[in-house]
Amino acid sequence: QVQVVDSGGGVVQAGDSLILSCTVSGLTFRNYPLGWFRQAPGKEREFVASITWSGGNTYFADFVKGRFTVSRDNAKNSAYLQMNSLKAEDTAVYYCAVGSWGTDQSEYDDWGQGTQVTVSS
Repeated sequence: QVQVVDSGGGVVQAGDSLILSCTVSGLTFRNYPLGWFRQAPGKEREFVASITWSGGNTYFADFVKGRFTVSRDNAKNSAYLQMNSLKAEDTAVYYCAVGSWGTDQSEYDDWGQGTQVTVSS
């Protein structure tokens, strides 16, 4: 059984940084690409970033380019979303998902429970 656990969310001020973690069990982690999505109150869930199985390629939504980075440590079955220069509009529940590096949520098979990020202005 695949388990995806998101963590690291919290309340920060605009301009601060935060690192989200995603730990996966129940599959051979190094074989799978994964992505990060977010859902703000009253909005649809949207793609944020993704990383290929080796970590050699990363992809970002335009609204986070230059501010967020994504990485992974296959030895620890973990991936990370480094968020810098946070803005109030980054407030959302952030989800890690395994199975693809695309922007289409239907391409992903397993999802974390989400972690809340709140940015105060």
